[in-house]
Amino acid sequence: MARFGDGLAVGPDLVEAAESAVAQAVAPLDGLPDLVFVFVSAPDPDAVEPAARRAMEIAGTPNVIGCGAPGVIGGSQGVEGASAVSAWAARLPEARVEPFRLETLKFPAAETDSMPRLAVVGMPQTRDDDVVAVLLADPYSFPVDAFVERSGEVLPGLPLVGGLATGQGGRGTTRLFADGEIVDSGAVGVLLGGSVMTSTVVSQGARPVGPTMVVTKAEENILYELAGMSALAKLEEIVADLPEGDRELIEAGLLIGVAMDEYADEHERGDFLVRGVIGADPEVGALATGDVIDVGRTVRFHVRDAGAADEDLTHLLGDLDLAPIEGALLFACTGRGRGMFPTSDHDVRALRDVLGGPGVGGFFAAGEIGPVAGRNHVHSFTASILAFGPGSKEDSA
Repeated sequence: MARFGDGLAVGPDLVEAAESAVAQAVAPLDGLPDLVFVFVSAPDPDAVEPAARRAMEIAGTPNVIGCGAPGVIGGSQGVEGASAVSAWAARLPEARVEPFRLETLKFPAAETDSMPRLAVVGMPQTRDDDVVAVLLADPYSFPVDAFVERSGEVLPGLPLVGGLATGQGGRGTTRLFADGEIVDSGAVGVLLGGSVMTSTVVSQGARPVGPTMVVTKAEENILYELAGMSALAKLEEIVADLPEGDRELIEAGLLIGVAMDEYADEHERGDFLVRGVIGADPEVGALATGDVIDVGRTVRFHVRDAGAADEDLTHLLGDLDLAPIEGALLFACTGRGRGMFPTSDHDVRALRDVLGGPGVGGFFAAGEIGPVAGRNHVHSFTASILAFGPGSKEDSA
């Protein structure tokens, strides 16, 4: 009997689909599950709620976490833009499983600050044996970027893995559920501690092009100079020397990587935290990026293509320090699936190949959460994976 299982059901009757997906996920387990994730894809956000409630009723555990999504992953398939339910179930008898719901409270601004202060409440108290937390957040109502980037201050050393959950209609269509509740804002998740073996993978799937450069002038998320030249002029210089195929990839979407280790002798693929280039100002020669990049940081332009994404994911899965992997949660960007590969199934099939069997579930996210170089970040165009190893810590010692 297995410790992990997954299920997928497609069709307009989402309550029936939820029943089928949960039954498939629970069936191979040796006993009742200790944790179940359920993800519901529906054109109408109101259709998510009855499916979620039915899943929570029949799961066999109060620890049911999930969300609505534009696409779901399970049963070795990815399904995008259709009515479907995926479920993932786990037997973790020696683990501590603590579902949570996070809300944001606003406080009056300080005299020296014009903006109101925000406080996130609802996170379980940390313990010495905490292992990992899974976070599903509504990007429209929850300060997910700030929370994740500063998570090391309140959750020292704790990896966060998960995704930004939205319905097929975007703003206002998010549905989150945990601990018997269904909400349309904030964040939900689960904290795992005790005897459970896990490892994380964040596959950014981007390939560097051109040379490494030092940021010589910047303000907030605006790059004014790279290597002493205007940022836009430097980009044009680099593009002029690239092969035609790379130029086409840049036109499809330019990225920039920030070196995670400034002291490395060389910076190659995988050595960067990749962010989007979201705009340019020809009048001042500046580039706008999806994150703040400080003066003095080493950067390199990146492109994203299916070949690089496939190679990167395969390489990272091969390097996982769990043997064997028994189950995994997969949070893949909506820009992957059919947006990058021939089918929606690429990432889940790559992961199933490593597992050699069932036990993979997840959803297509509007942003992915996962640690890179020991720090938690919000990503885009990535596959963020939480993998579970065999038995307990003691069993693997």
